[in-house]
Amino acid sequence: MANIAIQRIQREFKEVVKSEEVAKCSIKVELLNDSYTELKGEIAGPPDTPYEGGTFILEIKIPETYPFNPPKVKFLTRIWHPNISSVTGAICLDILKDQWAAAMTLRTVLLSLQALLSAAEPDDPQDAVVARQYKEANDIFKKTASHWTNKYAGGPNCDKDYEDKVTQLQSMGFDEHKARVSLSTCNWNVERATENLLS
Repeated sequence: MANIAIQRIQREFKEVVKSEEVAKCSIKVELLNDSYTELKGEIAGPPDTPYEGGTFILEIKIPETYPFNPPKVKFLTRIWHPNISSVTGAICLDILKDQWAAAMTLRTVLLSLQALLSAAEPDDPQDAVVARQYKEANDIFKKTASHWTNKYAGGPNCDKDYEDKVTQLQSMGFDEHKARVSLSTCNWNVERATENLLS
């Protein structure tokens, strides 16, 4: 890795670790190896959102061309959000693509991702299914996002009704996660979710 990238990321890493603002937001970062090319990020779901109480793990890869190119970031924790793929964890955020500037830092990225959880951009989605639900059935979207936060990110709110529907599909022989995805996609309609799984 180029010296400029290493020096820069070492400095930014320390900045995040020491930042009181970042600590207040329950954001953490740690090295996965000693070369600063792979980091593990952790962000807390913001208050007053369906992600509240959850802890979301991020994979952060620093390219050799950093800081002239953005880090490659994806969610490792499954999440139901219009701008994050519910399948791969890929993120649609302008500063991680064409709006990146070399003046931006690791701190900027982590705070921006946490802000994205508070303010989705459904008109520029990464996950079209989630974006459609967000726009057309926002109540169901919020309950679904909260359910995923509980199931995958250690969130506090368990919706018994939704969990029962997952169990119902599991009892038909479907995989738990696939059942949850299908129900989430079909607005928790068991018949539609079953048809979706069988198609």
